[in-house]
Amino acid sequence: MKDTGIVILDEVEDCPYLEGESARMPLRMPLTKLTPEEIDQLLSDGNRRTGEFIYQTKCANCQSCEPIRIDLRNYKFSRNQRRQLNRGDGKFTQRFGPLECDASRLDLFNKHRRLRGLAKNDLDVDAEEYKWGFVQSCFDSFEITYWLEEQLVCLAVCDLGRTSLSAVYTFFDPDFQADGLGTYSILKQIELCQQRSLDHLYLGYYIADSPHMNYKSRFLPNQRLIDGRWTTFTSR
Repeated sequence: MKDTGIVILDEVEDCPYLEGESARMPLRMPLTKLTPEEIDQLLSDGNRRTGEFIYQTKCANCQSCEPIRIDLRNYKFSRNQRRQLNRGDGKFTQRFGPLECDASRLDLFNKHRRLRGLAKNDLDVDAEEYKWGFVQSCFDSFEITYWLEEQLVCLAVCDLGRTSLSAVYTFFDPDFQADGLGTYSILKQIELCQQRSLDHLYLGYYIADSPHMNYKSRFLPNQRLIDGRWTTFTSR
């Protein structure tokens, strides 16, 4: 595989996932346009995307972040998941489109951050920050939006390779938390991947001690990248 970029930022910072831990996630900028096959390989190696950059965790004293993916060839919806899909399909409308930034998307993103305790110093993200983090992309990317009539209630940012899909980030209106929109969105992405005969859906990092990241283990079986090898888990 060709060189996937130059490091443009490499600093130690407070961990965004675990209190009291330090994190190192060097950002790399690709030098040339990535092919779908190269995107697949980057994801398989444990890379993630933020904006126009690629990164992996390189933390000195912690290996809690485990890349996690769904092996779509062996995944079957449970009875409860089928019910949740049917409920969601009966209530919400799903749309596909290019990544974009407007007032409704920005308002939803900040509302999700505030009410779920993810905002630092109670500061909202502005349009430029949102574009930097999501809309500008070095991958083949798109968004899935979920609507209640004409109200935007959930948005999933996705990256597409030749045989894989990466769930980059999903945010939703906390007023609809009872509808399980986060879980529903993942189920819809699994459904989409299986319809397209893709091999894997990447869910980012699984972190056992983070309440914002450990829910991913509910989707079984799943695979986690541990010591350089994808290991299959059939139970939590």
